[in-house]
Amino acid sequence: MEYYRPIAMTDPARPAGAFSLAGGWCWFDRVEVLSRAAKGRIIPAFELPAPVLHRLTETRPAFAGLALDRPRLMGILNVTPDSFSDGGKFLGADAAVAQATLMAKGAEIIDVGGESTRPGAAEVPVAEEIARTVPVIRALREGGLTAPLSIDTRKAPVAEAALQAGATIVNDVSAFDFDPALGPMVAKTAVPVVLMHAQGVPATMQDNPLYADVLLDVYDALAARLARAEALGIDRARIVLDPGIGFGKTQAHNLALIRGLSLFHGLGCAILLGTSRKRFIGSIGGAPDPQDRAPGSIATALAGVAQGVQIVRVHDVAETRQALRLWQALNTDHLETEA
Repeated sequence: MEYYRPIAMTDPARPAGAFSLAGGWCWFDRVEVLSRAAKGRIIPAFELPAPVLHRLTETRPAFAGLALDRPRLMGILNVTPDSFSDGGKFLGADAAVAQATLMAKGAEIIDVGGESTRPGAAEVPVAEEIARTVPVIRALREGGLTAPLSIDTRKAPVAEAALQAGATIVNDVSAFDFDPALGPMVAKTAVPVVLMHAQGVPATMQDNPLYADVLLDVYDALAARLARAEALGIDRARIVLDPGIGFGKTQAHNLALIRGLSLFHGLGCAILLGTSRKRFIGSIGGAPDPQDRAPGSIATALAGVAQGVQIVRVHDVAETRQALRLWQALNTDHLETEA
């Protein structure tokens, strides 16, 4: 089997015959052909099989009402006592609402999670996860927040309660592997969904993650999860895929995935990248405290945007928004004046 990774470009000197990548801000005229049996080779994009070229170039539909013709930010709101990144700073409802309101000035989506999925984290009971997230979601809606709200959960009862309170997206780090009831519930409610790749569960995923070829293995795994979701009746147009940086991956795995992100456009869905404040950023960047990892987080976010990633999940919203505006001004003909 061959895999096709478009070599994404943003240079204004775009050659005649180049193709737009996923209908977005990147273009490509060359493709790296990968396989498990041979060394990669470069071919002109016009030599691609027609179905592959169609998947790589087709404009991605709006997600939760947001057009994907420009990069979008998803702000992270951890309503947990043990998050690796903020240590329970926003566990209280008032603090969580204040933080979400602040993030909404720069992020188009707010992602609310009540269960830490950091390496080594234990499972949180359903009732407790609901008690942490639902009051915050309800308070945000009652306070007038109109932006899409995502519930970051692996569990159908939590997702259902969150949707009833005003959430509009389900973000499942297990891609329906953890709770078999979540997929059918998402299909029934026709809610947009993010499906992420993870090897193992948080409690053990970093023990000894192994891959034959991490880029191709994660691609195949996401393709299988996408097919399963479609078999449940979930329209591909409502699905965003996330390669799951840091979820059952070593530092080398994470770097290989980020370098090869454009491969995932071949699945025909929008892509979400979540690298914010993760351990490998601290290791490479010399920042043992997660709250000191904004510069490295921004660097990896912009690396994703440069490969056409449509949604970037971040803690440091204002800082990332500023960096993104400058990146867009330098690399595209679109200059944002508002978030």
